[in-house]
Amino acid sequence: MIPTPFYQIDRTALARNMAIIDRLRAASGARTLLALKCFATWPVFDAMRPHMDGTTSSSLYELRLGREKFGGETHAYSVAWADHEIDEAVGYADKIIFNSISQLERFGGRASGIACGLRLNPRFSTSGFDLADPARKFSRLGEWDAAKIGGVIDRISGFMIHYNCENADFDLFDAQLTRIEHEFGALLHQVEWVSLGGGIHFTGAGYPVDRLAARLKAFAERFAIQIYLEPGEAAITGAATLEVSVLDVLENEKTLAIVDASIEAHMLDLLIYRLPARVAPDAGDFPVMVCGKSCLAGDIFGEFRFPTALKVGDRISILDAAGYTMVKKNWFNGVKMPAIVIRELDGSLTLAREFGYEDYVTSLG
Repeated sequence: MIPTPFYQIDRTALARNMAIIDRLRAASGARTLLALKCFATWPVFDAMRPHMDGTTSSSLYELRLGREKFGGETHAYSVAWADHEIDEAVGYADKIIFNSISQLERFGGRASGIACGLRLNPRFSTSGFDLADPARKFSRLGEWDAAKIGGVIDRISGFMIHYNCENADFDLFDAQLTRIEHEFGALLHQVEWVSLGGGIHFTGAGYPVDRLAARLKAFAERFAIQIYLEPGEAAITGAATLEVSVLDVLENEKTLAIVDASIEAHMLDLLIYRLPARVAPDAGDFPVMVCGKSCLAGDIFGEFRFPTALKVGDRISILDAAGYTMVKKNWFNGVKMPAIVIRELDGSLTLAREFGYEDYVTSLG
């Protein structure tokens, strides 16, 4: 038995998401790029590669990983490229998207051998968190002035427009895309491709995939462009758990179970956005607050209900542990890093990577 803690990636769940992506690609003509900022665990890229067209990145290292480990189309984006990065980035990329006109003017000449794009900020988004809102006040993410963009339109072949965030509402997506058509249509008619970014939750239960496909196809045909989507969470919906074990049980007005992992170190997004983790089934007569083992007082996964009283050694599966987890894990408190385990199609488990003391040491010097 593989000891906890470990992230367990389920190939069967991945296959379900890939089937939906196949259906969307076929019906819409859109190309899909895995958003490495969300999920970059390359031991399962073999299960994703046949169903996606490539990767999109947010840094030089992500870009290189996409080129070397995934292949296909490789899109390069960064909020700001450094002078010492740009030539290497161009060497890996098929398309490079500049965040600003000033970056385009500075580096566009050095990227003349590949397609260049510009990030367009429509000044609205679906994010409910100011921290993640690309349209927040004083946003640095992209250009929005159509007149200024028009002045450099001859130097780019496409746009990246990232404004969705866990958007499961097709009607909202439709309305906002219509607004983009109205406000930026003159610019869209002058380019060859547009990426609508990620954040469209089309692999969620009940999402109208066929309506999305038809809307994307109509958008592409109206402007005679190639559409790209950049699914992150949508590619890995329900595809991984964080497997943990109970180390101790305490009573302090509530029952507290301490497990061998940490929300601060291993599911950081939940802490950042003040969200509870999820377990299943979350039902029973025994309420428990599940706590991480770091010294951070607020290292708490959440409060759940269990069918029996938890005891030392019991296992708990923390759900939704694929997106923004392994890419953000850290060595806070020197807590052991969870291994990466693959649940194969036949149900067997494969240990893909284990982390030890040497990994901790070498990360610090």
